[in-house]
Amino acid sequence: QGIVLVAINPYEQLPIYEQDVIYAYSGQNMGDMDPHIFAVAEEAYKQMARDEKNQSIIVSGESGAGKTVSAKYAMRFFATVGGSASETNIEAKVLASSPIMEAIGNAKTTRNDNSSRFGKYIQIGFDKRYHIIGANMRTYLLEKSRVVFQAEDERNYHIFYQLCASSSLPEFKDLGLSK
Repeated sequence: QGIVLVAINPYEQLPIYEQDVIYAYSGQNMGDMDPHIFAVAEEAYKQMARDEKNQSIIVSGESGAGKTVSAKYAMRFFATVGGSASETNIEAKVLASSPIMEAIGNAKTTRNDNSSRFGKYIQIGFDKRYHIIGANMRTYLLEKSRVVFQAEDERNYHIFYQLCASSSLPEFKDLGLSK
């Protein structure tokens, strides 16, 4: 059991995720400030340091709900309070780990033009001083049915269209996909 935060994707940038907001939530107790992804991240960070036990944040929701963005903000919080935001830029490395992964695992749905059709498990490693030392992202539950069927107004995985569009390029021959 733990804390539950219900967040709504406003589909626009709001000034509630800036660096000064991270510092405002850092060191605060849960409930002292307004509900926020930074409050959840601070509670997990504080419990990790106090109890020296692994912590989990589960980000769940429908397609287009903003799960990836919420995870990005949590990682930005950890990178900032963990003293590694400027040193290694973990957030950028993990979330931009591969446009290829998006091409293979994302598709157009009726709710989102770039909807991930798989789950992500991101594991962030901290050292004894609670600074980020690395991260690992695993993907799971790829929606295989999309390969052979798409609902009306939806598309297959992006990679299918990228390969079709590049089929006339000389490099395409080396892929062995001509037939």
